[in-house]
Amino acid sequence: MGVLSHLRVVEIGSSAATSYCARLFADFGADVQKVEPPTGDPLRRTAPVTPSGQSAWFAFLNFNKSSNIIDATDPDAITRLTALIENCDILVDGRDVDSADCPSVDIAAIRQRRPGLTYLEASWFGREGPYADFAATDSTVRALAGFVKLAGPVQGPPVHAPDFQTGILAGLWGFIAVASSAVARMQGGAGRSWSLSIFESSLAVSEYLMFEAFARGGVMHRIGTNRFWPGFPVGIYETKRGWLGVTTWTPAQWRAFCDMLGLSELRDDPALVLAEDRLQHMEHIERQFIPKLRERTAQDWFEEGLKRKIPIVRVPEISDLLLDTEKKARGAIVPILLGEEDGLTAGSMQRLTLTPPRRGGKVPAPGEQQAFAKHRTHLTGNVLTSGCIDAGWQPLQAVRVIDFSMGWAGPLCTRTLGDLGADVIKIEAIQYPDWFRGVDRSPAYVDDHMYEKAMCYCIMNRNKRGITLDLRRPQGLILAKRLIVGADIVVSNYSVDVLPKLGLGYDVLKTLNPRLVMMSMSAFGDDSVHRACRAYGSTLEQGSGLPSVIGDPDGPPVMSQVAFGDAVGGLNGCVAVLVALIHARKTGQGQFIDLAQIECMMPFAAPWITLSSMGGLPPPKYGNRHPQFVPHGCFRCAGEDNWIMVAAADEKMWQRLAVLIGRPDWATDASLKSAEARRAVEDLIEEGIAAWTRSRDADEAMSELQAAKVAAGVARVPNDLLADRHLASRAFLQQVERAFVGLHPQPSMPIREGPGPYAIRTAAPTLGQHNRDILSGLLGLPDAEIAQLLREGIIGMVMLSKGDLLQAEKCRQTDKSTLQS
Repeated sequence: MGVLSHLRVVEIGSSAATSYCARLFADFGADVQKVEPPTGDPLRRTAPVTPSGQSAWFAFLNFNKSSNIIDATDPDAITRLTALIENCDILVDGRDVDSADCPSVDIAAIRQRRPGLTYLEASWFGREGPYADFAATDSTVRALAGFVKLAGPVQGPPVHAPDFQTGILAGLWGFIAVASSAVARMQGGAGRSWSLSIFESSLAVSEYLMFEAFARGGVMHRIGTNRFWPGFPVGIYETKRGWLGVTTWTPAQWRAFCDMLGLSELRDDPALVLAEDRLQHMEHIERQFIPKLRERTAQDWFEEGLKRKIPIVRVPEISDLLLDTEKKARGAIVPILLGEEDGLTAGSMQRLTLTPPRRGGKVPAPGEQQAFAKHRTHLTGNVLTSGCIDAGWQPLQAVRVIDFSMGWAGPLCTRTLGDLGADVIKIEAIQYPDWFRGVDRSPAYVDDHMYEKAMCYCIMNRNKRGITLDLRRPQGLILAKRLIVGADIVVSNYSVDVLPKLGLGYDVLKTLNPRLVMMSMSAFGDDSVHRACRAYGSTLEQGSGLPSVIGDPDGPPVMSQVAFGDAVGGLNGCVAVLVALIHARKTGQGQFIDLAQIECMMPFAAPWITLSSMGGLPPPKYGNRHPQFVPHGCFRCAGEDNWIMVAAADEKMWQRLAVLIGRPDWATDASLKSAEARRAVEDLIEEGIAAWTRSRDADEAMSELQAAKVAAGVARVPNDLLADRHLASRAFLQQVERAFVGLHPQPSMPIREGPGPYAIRTAAPTLGQHNRDILSGLLGLPDAEIAQLLREGIIGMVMLSKGDLLQAEKCRQTDKSTLQS
């Protein structure tokens, strides 16, 4: 039946964001009723297409749904659609992106009659603000969101990925909003109404660089294909056979990388210890290690890197993914039936072990009903009251989370839970605090409290309480277990064996708390043959298959300029724990979630997986062009390295563009009416657009193009977003006060229940800030016991320097020997 089989979802309008949101519900058994016009959802005509001419993108977004054809010209259309909506629990609305000829219905009136209905409305930019009426495509939104400008060669236009990104990111956020509402409904009260900005959803990927730039005061610029600010080396490199993804961040990883290649001179150079320092010497370093990498195959280096705990990974082609038996066994690649065609696509990445998602399914033909859920009832759960929830009552207010995560992915997952009202308790140690605080352990760094000034840490850990516990000491372990007894969720993105070796594996914790949801967010998965592989967000992208479809047909695989995989892993993790929490609230039964973050990146390559599985040919690489929109690309504007993304998404938009750039003859030329006809002269058209943009400021060009209703977006760098007028008008950046940092901006969630964003309640905790609050107030420890824990270094509020850490380790070993004797 599926964990969500008690839910009925109706999907109206047409957008990738709402389609993916609804598909996530279908993955776990919900009855999803997709409303289409007689001609079908416009996404059914989205390129690239399978050998029989069906959309591979639509197939990925819509398997395991039912289709309802409603003709807006039918006199009974509104009645039929209203009845369908009134019989559902969740309405997912993409009409603001594309109405898809959906009949107009009075949603407010329906919600008055059905107060339990949860409503999600998606739009490109939100209902208000300077960009609210902008024409948009996936690529123009990504340009504005800071995805595009930093990727590609130093000279010439930036290089960007195909159009399959914003819908996935926004779909994850939409699901998070609606699933959190389902949790709240089980505690009593009415449904909720959410608005979702696709543009703001994409900023989950950009925000790390936005705020690193804010902290450093530096101006980011493109530093070359497969080069990655603010560290080095992070990129994709050619080997004797195949391509290798490399990420060396910490001093230890850099030393191990140099040792592996026999480059002792680089290893011992004090100017190259830190990743940001190595960035200043890129050419010098690459001249030495690139020839070394070409001496062995990518697979050889990957195996060697595993032994040395270096985050390196073989960069697969799409065909490699299709041969990966482990990904098929884990459900990351699943079978689908699309008409008469059998194929494969990306499955559900939320690997709940007790209530797993469906393993593939059928893509509905227009009007086809699929019978999955039986004996369905509306979501009520343990409803305590029929009254409305107070406006200040956040959906996860009754949820407690124990957060063992560090860096970006895990903390983003738990931050989102905290933003939605959960009580998140972050566990660090003075011996090993969150590495986003910095990896420098010099006395100067510690004495100046630099570990409290790291902006990336502050951004990822707001709305949490912080406690320090040395989990390697019996007293610390006992206290952690006591916290877990009263928790709903535990999240860890440590390597898979860390918590089990400490005595905090799920087999232990479920005996303490049977309703506990525990998630491990490792790189490859708990049962993977590569389970020990170290990884960052860059590693996850490198190993996902996505880089192989980006760039020019004869060029290398191309990665983005941010740790893409971290944000994606964090959002998928949040989706997974919410599904498991719904099940736990229904049944009292917790479960283990084995989330492989590398699999979470695979949906971005889903159309190519389907095409390759059906045709057996390598997927086409379009560069900056588009399989459907002509023209489409990134064009230079006036000034140094200023660019704008422009796309003609349909015939009318093409005609308006042609008139605007001074070529009305193109607009009236019948031979250029279709996109395929224009493709034959695409070079000439691009020259015409470039001549027009080159003399204009990028923002001026965007304003003129948008006034003509032509999809366009300035290619921003992430720090530009700190002063973005649209975000400012929507109060997206909130000012928060924090010790050691002072007043600083924080990004809001892209999901809202009203005109403004959810307020940020508290700044990120300083190290051990809430030790007393939690140990005394929550666990009832007396002051004397807390003071003893502090004296013994089990808790604390100051990070240990390298020398202090070595001394503490000696004392720990002495204590351990004494206990054993």
